[in-house]
Amino acid sequence: MKRCYYETLECEKSATGEVLKSAYRKLAMKFHPDRNPGDATAEMKFKEISEAYDVLKDDQKRAAYDRFGHAAFEAGMGARAGGGPFDFAGSFSDVFEDLFGDLMGGRRSRRSNRGQDLRYNLGITLEEAYRGRSAEIKVPTMVTCESCRGLGAEPGTTAETCPTCAGHGKIRAAQGFFTIERSCTHCRGSGKVIRHPCKACRGAGMVQKERTLTVDVPPGVEEGTRIRLSGEGAVGANGGPNGDLYIFLSVAEHPIFQRDGHNLHCRATVAFTTAALGGAIEVPTLDGGRAKVTIPEGTQSGKQFRIRAKGMPVLRSAQRGDLYIEVAVETPVRLTRRQKELLREFEGETKEGCQPEAECFMAKLKEFWKGGQTA
Repeated sequence: MKRCYYETLECEKSATGEVLKSAYRKLAMKFHPDRNPGDATAEMKFKEISEAYDVLKDDQKRAAYDRFGHAAFEAGMGARAGGGPFDFAGSFSDVFEDLFGDLMGGRRSRRSNRGQDLRYNLGITLEEAYRGRSAEIKVPTMVTCESCRGLGAEPGTTAETCPTCAGHGKIRAAQGFFTIERSCTHCRGSGKVIRHPCKACRGAGMVQKERTLTVDVPPGVEEGTRIRLSGEGAVGANGGPNGDLYIFLSVAEHPIFQRDGHNLHCRATVAFTTAALGGAIEVPTLDGGRAKVTIPEGTQSGKQFRIRAKGMPVLRSAQRGDLYIEVAVETPVRLTRRQKELLREFEGETKEGCQPEAECFMAKLKEFWKGGQTA
């Protein structure tokens, strides 16, 4: 003998629809087959509460049940009760609607699609990466059609409820214990059919348009830095949210400075007399200024000098990297006769220890050649 539907849902006969729904949700979650795999008792209990709720949630069926009891749904009483025998497959699919329908926007809501994310490649100079900049960009994207206000229907007309899915945007097909649900192919999941499409957008509700946007590039950005502009991508279909716009930065090579993280490197050519006798040189800085570098006596090519805090800014920080100056000693060319004579005099007076690197290298060569002869 079947249990009373109210007892099955653990509710009073005077319970409101909201109380019934709350009780059903609680029990359905407790005895759902996915939470009780292989438990035949839980499966049977789940069927009972689903059957009870399927009847009591419908005002007409509930009135028939209150008057005739279970007999209202037995053979021959279906017409008087206003419904046929219990369809468990249909009720099973209602579990997802009743439990999660509010989260998904309701059973009859149109399917909204998020707009596409867009990419824009922005090239900047190293100076702009140093200082930061505000750039205006023109982005071709899909925007809401102004003529139909995104509805897709010609002004003065409205979209009609899809006759195939009755506005649900989806179609169900029961297959044994399960119910398969898919988007309606007639309305493409929108739940609406446009008989008279807008001429401006051809029923799409969107048109392509070039928009001008402002991008703030902060100081310290690097090659490949990505800036996200939320909601500035393509417009979403059926009232869905817009996508995002991603700005990918490309920093051009600089003729003087090379970047290494937050540090900058600069190669400075120095006359061999300055390198030998010592002196000072001026070097540029990326902020447009100048810096003085003292060259000690006997400076060799490849020697590096560091200028603190003259490198790149650290992104979103008050710190800065350093500037490294690498010395390249230049050998003079196209010498005059007198200059050559002076150099020969210098060579004749050169003493041991004046050219330590060259002397060290020659000593290594002698050892190498000596070892080769021995072998």
